[in-house]
Amino acid sequence: MSSQNIYILAIESSCDDTAAAVMLNGKILTNIVASQKIHEDYGGVVPELASRAHQQNIVPVVDQALKQAKIERSQLSAIAFTRGPGLMGSLLVGTSFAKSLAYGLGIPLIDVNHMQAHILAHFIEEEDFTKPPFPFLAMTISGGHTQIVKVNSYFDMEVIGETIDDAVGEAFDKSGKILGLGYPAGPEIDRRAKMGNPKAFKFTKPKVNGLDFSFSGLKTAILYFIQREVKLNPNFIVENLNDICASIQYTIIGILMDKLKLASKQTGIRHIAIGGGVSANSGIRKALKNGEQKFGWTTYVPKFEYTTDNAAMIAIVGYLKFLEGDYADQSIMASARLKF
Repeated sequence: MSSQNIYILAIESSCDDTAAAVMLNGKILTNIVASQKIHEDYGGVVPELASRAHQQNIVPVVDQALKQAKIERSQLSAIAFTRGPGLMGSLLVGTSFAKSLAYGLGIPLIDVNHMQAHILAHFIEEEDFTKPPFPFLAMTISGGHTQIVKVNSYFDMEVIGETIDDAVGEAFDKSGKILGLGYPAGPEIDRRAKMGNPKAFKFTKPKVNGLDFSFSGLKTAILYFIQREVKLNPNFIVENLNDICASIQYTIIGILMDKLKLASKQTGIRHIAIGGGVSANSGIRKALKNGEQKFGWTTYVPKFEYTTDNAAMIAIVGYLKFLEGDYADQSIMASARLKF
């Protein structure tokens, strides 16, 4: 192996997906994800079940990542892992495994902030994907997080807006639950929204000052609206499902875009990148594209497989930190509420 070859093994276990990736000099060789289906029965992630499933999945997932990359453990330069934020039990599984493996192999251990990783996923070496120039605005939207971040460099990031209650992914899932849709409901709402009228029903946008978000009031408004309409017509949901989904999605996207427009105006930054699982939503992608025409933005959306929780995004942060010699020691602990 030549000295220039930097192989990073990355482990992601912040929620309910066990993931491992192998990166060579900034390029992904393998990106393996084991999803946990068990949570669908409960309409949300059950932390205790998630951590047990991680324990079962982590060895085979890491083994598969190395085998498919056609490398031996002895070739690894470092182990990167998600330190937080996330579910404590889930994080502990990945952290303990990474620490043990790095210690056993005698190679550096690198801790990664899950939220920074969503943003830095844009810097994975990929053909036909342009990397955003610094400074840029990143909007991270997922089941657990909604943030607008001013990104000055790889590791100089400032959160300028975030949710004060529910995350945007929660707003989709909880709305879906009210409508009797399965979990996670976001993709189904997106699919139905394409067939519905986005202006069929009007929901009031929450009034929150500055760049912060709030989605709990909207969720309550949707619940009361549905209860009221079903009283008048028991078949209301069935007869209007596509229009309801379209109207909910239209409102949520409106909230996100209003804040993004304000952030761009306040900072003067027109390079906008999105990440996180909800960035797979077709309506959000379309609204961003419209922003290019309307506001002169340049927008960046990562490959679909790098939007949801995955280890490739952990690998790129690990690689960038490795180049700087920024390692963790064996005393490092997982942190469920890790900040930037």
